Formats: sequence, structure tokens, C-alpha cells
Amino acid sequence: MATLLELDLTRGVLETPPASPVAAFRARHLPTLRELVSALRKGARDDAVVGVVAHLGGHRLSLAQVQELREAVADFRTSGKPAVAWTESFGESGLGTVPYYLATAFDEIWLQPSGDLAITGVTVQAVFIRGALDKAGVIPQFGKRREYKTAADTFTETEMTEPGREMASRLAESAYEQIVEGIAVRRRLDTTRVRELVDSAPLPAQDGLDAGLVDRLGYRSDVYDELEKQLQYDERLLAERYIRRGPRTLEDLRRTLPWPQKPLVAVVRVTGGISVGRNSNSPMGGPGSGSDTVGAALRAVAENEHVKAVVLRVDSPGGSYVASDAIRNEVLRLRSTGRPVIASMGGVAASGGYFVAMPADVIVAQPGTITGSIGVLTGKGVVRDALGRIGISRDAVSEGANAQMYSAQEEFTDEQWARLEETLDRIYKDFVAKAAQDRGLPEERLEALARGRVWTGADAHGHKLVDELGGFQHALTLACNRAGLDRDEIGVIAAPHRNLLSQLRAPTTSDDLAVSAAPLTLDGLTTALYSALGLPPAGVLRMPFNWEIS
Repeated sequence: MATLLELDLTRGVLETPPASPVAAFRARHLPTLRELVSALRKGARDDAVVGVVAHLGGHRLSLAQVQELREAVADFRTSGKPAVAWTESFGESGLGTVPYYLATAFDEIWLQPSGDLAITGVTVQAVFIRGALDKAGVIPQFGKRREYKTAADTFTETEMTEPGREMASRLAESAYEQIVEGIAVRRRLDTTRVRELVDSAPLPAQDGLDAGLVDRLGYRSDVYDELEKQLQYDERLLAERYIRRGPRTLEDLRRTLPWPQKPLVAVVRVTGGISVGRNSNSPMGGPGSGSDTVGAALRAVAENEHVKAVVLRVDSPGGSYVASDAIRNEVLRLRSTGRPVIASMGGVAASGGYFVAMPADVIVAQPGTITGSIGVLTGKGVVRDALGRIGISRDAVSEGANAQMYSAQEEFTDEQWARLEETLDRIYKDFVAKAAQDRGLPEERLEALARGRVWTGADAHGHKLVDELGGFQHALTLACNRAGLDRDEIGVIAAPHRNLLSQLRAPTTSDDLAVSAAPLTLDGLTTALYSALGLPPAGVLRMPFNWEIS
């Protein structure tokens, strides 16, 4: 039966399925990035698959996610099967640059005749609420190490500082260079011409066709009529359904059998904010990684004799310094067993996210990954006057000179501020020293690259903060090569992985407890708010701003 694979990228793509049953139910029909990439890889080698068609638009994907999908599409194209992308419009009001960059990975691009090519460039922006805090009577008190650690600037400034603007400018420049180069190569245009077209955008569909940016103008029905005529397929199947369905051939069945025991590559994920304890489990918020859960997973992998290599997949803006350090220590212990550990960075692996990745044997990132941010910040907002304006007051008694040091009702005393500065110095020095040790760089060199600065994966690679550029599949291949494994004769397992029965069974050890489902919480709204404002919900290793390349 001839199958046409469909990629519907209008709904968004998950990095990892939500842990919360409620959130998982809400996202039950969304594909994961790994599912889409795996489907394209498998489809390229499956004679029953005759082509792929992708619907672009809607939800925005990160630059790194797009680059991972571009690599997968390029792999699919090596099979000689057609790969077609179509959309109603590349952004009706801007924000079409990154989706179009993804579309150029396909053999053919279709655009609705009434659509636009809003490939208007790249913007890196940040939000500042200092003026609103002043009007509300909130006093922001934050310390940081060093000048590029600009998350607290959201609360303390009204515009970008000079270091912040310098950093944002380079992020935008690096991302733009990657996009322009990618478009130029795939559309067979000079980079200067691509920049000219971007500067003249948004373009109507006919102008895009005349400029060689798209191949055909037509509606959805036109796309599918043409594909049916060309490929004569029997069925259409969403990529995630294709990769989830059971074996269809004897060879597929053989690969799924538990015997003979295959060598395993374990995938351990660090996703979302990093905190002490178990992975977060909120029906309202995104995923979060707890040091107890991730640590237990790494220990379980170390004790499994069938696991020959590990891919540590990191998609995290950071969080708790203590939790990040605990996870780093477990990665080092795993490496001491002699098994290779390859860190694969997703859309973001910054601050605490970089902390947990840096001890790996090899760090792999996409050129558009947001990483670095080796720095620290902490502080509080004093809301006493703001609450007083609406008739709310608070009184307290305490024992101990610093019992209310982090109270939102009182400013830091001079002595408390001095202690806070000492803490920042201690954590920053430890971060820099461990990064230098893990990356094999002199501390002076690492310090120059640190200072809280965020880098794209491409720039981080140039500065030796990252070893290789690529996605999860490249990291998996590296893990197999380092362990002496045949990529086509391995099993890939997720750790921790607990089925429903094991979740219901009472834990017998602290590691069992660590990987069991955390109690449901309703902190998703506040966590999302903190994240949007750039404030770490737990800990002090968080990347500056809520960076978004659009």
C-alpha cells in the first residue's frame, strides 16, 4: 500500500510529552519533535512510503527545532522521494521568516495565491516592567554576575543596557546569517539577493513566485490533486501516526522483539526549569526537571548492563544552581563507568541547562540553539508599599538577624546585601571553574566567554563551548560510534520510563520515589508568569530575558 506521509506543523511540536495526565490529555494529538524526525528517517527507508507533504503555518517553532526538521527533510530527500511544503501564507502580519526557512528544505514550495511572503527578518526582543513596578510601588532588588546576565533587567531597567543590546544584536545577527545562508543554498540564490528580498518583504504571492522564492501557486486541493496524480498513493498518514503504529513487515517485527537482547542507548531528558526534587507535574504549566528524578534516571542507566551509551537531551533555560550541580555530578559518575555520554541541546540549553550539559563527552547543538549564559542572579521585589496602597498590611515577629532576609516586605540591609554579593561571587566562581574543567579551557578564557552572555549554537561552537553542530539524530549516531554500536541494531529507551502499573506500585527505594509521579500542583500559571518575565521560579541559574527569535 503506497503511503503519503503528512506533516501538520500548524498545531505546534512538543519537545517531550507532558508528565501531567491533564496536560498529556490536552496534548494527546500533538507530535513530538523526535516522532517527526524519526518518521522522516524511517519513511526514507520504507518502500511503502512514496513521499511527504507538510502543511506549514500557525504555531511558531524555535529556530533550533526548524533546523532539526530541515536535517530530517534533507535525509528524506536522499531517498529520491518527493518532499513538498505548502501554506496559505508565510505570515499574514509578519513572522514568516522562520517558517519559510523550514519550507526551503523541501523539494517544492506551494503558496496560496492570496497569501504573503512575510519574510521580514529577525527580531530579538525583551520586555521591561520597571515603569509599571514604580507606579505600583514595587522595589526591585537584584544582583547578578556579570554584565550580560540581564534577566533582572526586566525589573530594574526600562530599556536594554549596552551589554544587553550588544548581546541581543549578535543573537539576531547570527540567527539571520543562518537563515539567509540556508535560503540561498536551497533556492539557488546569492545571499545578497536573499537579503534584498527580505528587505523588500512582505511580498505578495506572485512576486514571490517571480523571485524564485516559491515554486507553485495553488490551494490545498491543488497540492493534493497534483500529488495524487504524480504518486498514485493509496493512503495518507500523519507522520506521528506512522511512527506509532505497529510493525507492518517481518523486518519491522524482528526489530521490535525483545530477544535477542540488543545493546541499548538511553535517552535522559532535562526539560523546562530545573529545580530540587522531582520532575514537576502541573496540568497548567510546561514540564520541569527535578534533580531527584534526573539523578535517579542517570543512576538507573549506570546500573543497566545493557545500556552502552547515553544521550542527555537538554531543553532548559536553567533554574536552581544546587539542582543543576547535583545533576552534573550524576553525569560525571555515569561517565566514570566508561560509557559515552553525548549531550544533545534542543531549542535552549542555557545557564543551568548548560551547567548539566557541560560535563558530557561531546556537546551537540543546532546553530540556532540558545546556550551559554554562564552566570548567576538573585534578588527579590519588595511589595510592602504596593500592598499598602490597596489596604493590605503585614506584621511579623522573628528570631535571627536575617530571618526576613528574603521577605518581600523589607529591603535588604547593607549587611544582607553584602552577604548576597558574596553568594553571587561564590556561585559564579564555581560555575566558571567547573565549566573550564569540563570544557578543557583555561579559566581566564572561560571567564571571557561567561559573564552571563547568551550565544547561539553557531557562535558557541566557534568559542568551543559546543563540540559539534547537529540535532538529536546526530547525537544518537555519535553515541553509537563512540560505543562501537551499529546504529541500525540498537534499542533506544527513555529514562526514566515507568508504565501505569509501576506508577501504581508503592515505591521501595528513594530512587523509586524520585521517578514516581509527583503530586499534581497548580503552580503552572505562576511558573509561566515568572518564566515570561525572566524571573527564575527556583534558583539562580537562568538565562537572560525570555529570549525569542522571531
